[in-house]
Amino acid sequence: MRIAMGVGSVAAAGSAVVLCLVLLLTWLMVRRLQAAQRRATDEAGRAREWAEAQAAGLRAELDRREERLTEELHRVRARETELAGRAAELERLHEAAREQVTAEAAEQRRAVERVAGLTGSQARAEVVRAAEVEARREAVITVREIERRARAEGEQRAREIIAGSIQRFAAEQTSETVVSTLRLASEDLKGRIIGREGRNIRAFEAVTGVNLIIDDTPELVQLSCFDPVRRETARLTLEALLADGRIHPARIEEIHERSRFEVERLCVRAGEDAVLATRVDELHPELVRTLGRLRYRTSYGQNVLGHLVESAHIAGMMASELGVDDSLVRRASLLHDIGKALTHEVAGSHAAIGADFARRHGESAEVVHAIAAHHGEVEPKTVEAVLTQAADACSGGRPGARRESVESYVRRLERLEEIAGAHDGVSKVFAMQAGREVRVMVQPEVVDDIGAQLIAREVARQVAEELTYPGQIRITVVRESRATEFAR
Repeated sequence: MRIAMGVGSVAAAGSAVVLCLVLLLTWLMVRRLQAAQRRATDEAGRAREWAEAQAAGLRAELDRREERLTEELHRVRARETELAGRAAELERLHEAAREQVTAEAAEQRRAVERVAGLTGSQARAEVVRAAEVEARREAVITVREIERRARAEGEQRAREIIAGSIQRFAAEQTSETVVSTLRLASEDLKGRIIGREGRNIRAFEAVTGVNLIIDDTPELVQLSCFDPVRRETARLTLEALLADGRIHPARIEEIHERSRFEVERLCVRAGEDAVLATRVDELHPELVRTLGRLRYRTSYGQNVLGHLVESAHIAGMMASELGVDDSLVRRASLLHDIGKALTHEVAGSHAAIGADFARRHGESAEVVHAIAAHHGEVEPKTVEAVLTQAADACSGGRPGARRESVESYVRRLERLEEIAGAHDGVSKVFAMQAGREVRVMVQPEVVDDIGAQLIAREVARQVAEELTYPGQIRITVVRESRATEFAR
């Protein structure tokens, strides 16, 4: 019991000590807070005193500056008043001087009028008239001198541009002929080409419309025809027949049909190569195909597609020298003779036909105008049209580019076929033997034997009346009937 009471006394004494410690700590914290509050109050007071002192200084400085500005404003106003007075004085003096000058000028004018016997308006008109005459005379002299210099410099510059463009594009000149040569692997092949009693060579000439010349020249045969497309088709046909080894009339017809499609493919390829060579972009496929057909077209012996490519290069170089858009000029020059591939289908000049064809396939108005104006049928109104016309003339006028005799010969052969083809019942016409023979194929169900004789006589009469040619021309009308059956 005593032990429990002792423990309780010790616990009570410990609690009292703890309470005393807590109270002591609380009093110390309160004292510290009071001391910190007094220090903060003192610092705030000092800061307020410093700020008030600074504000007082600034107010005093502002007052001083305001006084100086006020004094300066008074001085400026006084200066303005003084200047206004001087300006008024100068205006008065200027007005007085102007009145004096006017009076003196009037007096001098009256004196001049008295001496010259003219009024002021008359004297003024006389002076103006004399000055006008002198100015016109000087203007005419100046204009003539400028025109003379411009013409001389323009001609010299044009010669330099054209000569430089032609020299930069030094293309080979090759005149087209009407004969193609094919080399044989052996002399024995000539007999197989001729066939028994000439059956194969007659069938070949009838199907292709090309004259096959076999002479004593070793291992060589010649294909003669004025139409280059027909001649190329015949050449491919003969090459395929020789490679195949089977040469007979039915096989000739089959290979000839296949060669026609091959020539069409070559035309498309030729058009694509021409577009690539001249760097012309986004050309309509129909324009490319028609352009390629000019690979087998000639103008005065000059290949038309080669002429177009050459013209495009020359025009592009001239445009670059002049600072013109060379892509548009090259495009117009490449297409300017495209109508020559269509003249047998549409009536009109090849320039007008080509312009309309290009317009229908999406070409711009500048290109269409350049095509239509390249032969002067339409007045050229753009730089591109003039350059296209110039490039066409440069390409066609180069030495050795064209031969008049070849073109005349081709026109005569074309006219021979036109005369014969104009009669009713005629299916095919072939000008052969370099124009010395015309073979006319007629439809047997339309033309009888007597009619064939009449056609031959009428064609011979028209040829004799319309054409000029050396020697004589033989007209042969062929009327052939075929019967075909199949054994099954």
